[in-house]
Amino acid sequence: MVTAKAWVLKKHFEGFPKTSDFDQKMIELPNLKDGELLLESVFLSVDPYMRPYSQRDMKEGDIMIGTQVARIVESKNPAFTVGAFVVARSGWRTHFISDGKDLQHLPPNWPESLPKSLALGTVGMPGLTAYFGLLEVCKMKPGETVLVNAAAGAVGSVVGQLAKIGGCKVVGCAGSDDKVAYLKKIGFDEAFNYKTVTSLDEALRKASPDGYDCFFDNVGGEFASIAINQMKKFGRIAVCGAISQYNVSMPQKGPYLQVPMIFQELQMKGFIVTRWNNRWEEGLKALLKWVMEGKVKCHEHVTEGFENMPTAFIGMLKGENIGKAIVKA
Repeated sequence: MVTAKAWVLKKHFEGFPKTSDFDQKMIELPNLKDGELLLESVFLSVDPYMRPYSQRDMKEGDIMIGTQVARIVESKNPAFTVGAFVVARSGWRTHFISDGKDLQHLPPNWPESLPKSLALGTVGMPGLTAYFGLLEVCKMKPGETVLVNAAAGAVGSVVGQLAKIGGCKVVGCAGSDDKVAYLKKIGFDEAFNYKTVTSLDEALRKASPDGYDCFFDNVGGEFASIAINQMKKFGRIAVCGAISQYNVSMPQKGPYLQVPMIFQELQMKGFIVTRWNNRWEEGLKALLKWVMEGKVKCHEHVTEGFENMPTAFIGMLKGENIGKAIVKA
């Protein structure tokens, strides 16, 4: 009999999440039936989407949603061998039982030298978000200028590097000087700290006086309202996230975007990466190849210990991470 630890949503978040909003439970797992397997979480992901999705999809007392890289400990399913690693969407828990239908094998050519945690970041859902958001929503072309905010995060850092591979000029903004230095290191043409500039409008204009063809928006709010006024004719905006609004208790008001959208004939499209589930393999193969070639560099912010899941989640929402925030169980 295996006892799993799990973090549950004790209380729906009001404003910014607090550690007291979570509760840790112990769950006795039954013996395996035929076709089932027992898995142990090795790396767990904390992501911005968990904040709005918890509000929309979860009840108080539910296990927190999330993804992990897990090792197969015991198997009564011939498709899965003990010791193999998979990506699962089983929430914040140390052990769980699966029938295998919801599991995704790591790509077969995954090199031993590459951390398996990257399957939760650059070679996982955040990397695919960057890949499909740029190629299918922004439809970037060589020679264009791409703007990305929250650029040092799990998605934004990949967006900038893929745009460079695609022959674009890339402008990124982040919330600390360390993050800006990181963006320059991984090849961004221009980068600035939005917290220290005197005028966001001027900083954007200085970084690209001609404006922007593509804007990959992870933040929303005031930043998006200012940036939209600097889009070029026929510019494309991919709305990926709105982290500036996830933790506000009072709804924000305006401004209104219709005038710049009409005059510049802009396209603005929200997206969720699961739309391209049927092309997951294509995206992972491309991302893994670029990582192995050194064209896409990865950075992880690793928190040790399953007991620190809530702290890691809250830290990620506060922007304490460069690259992907991961918890090592």
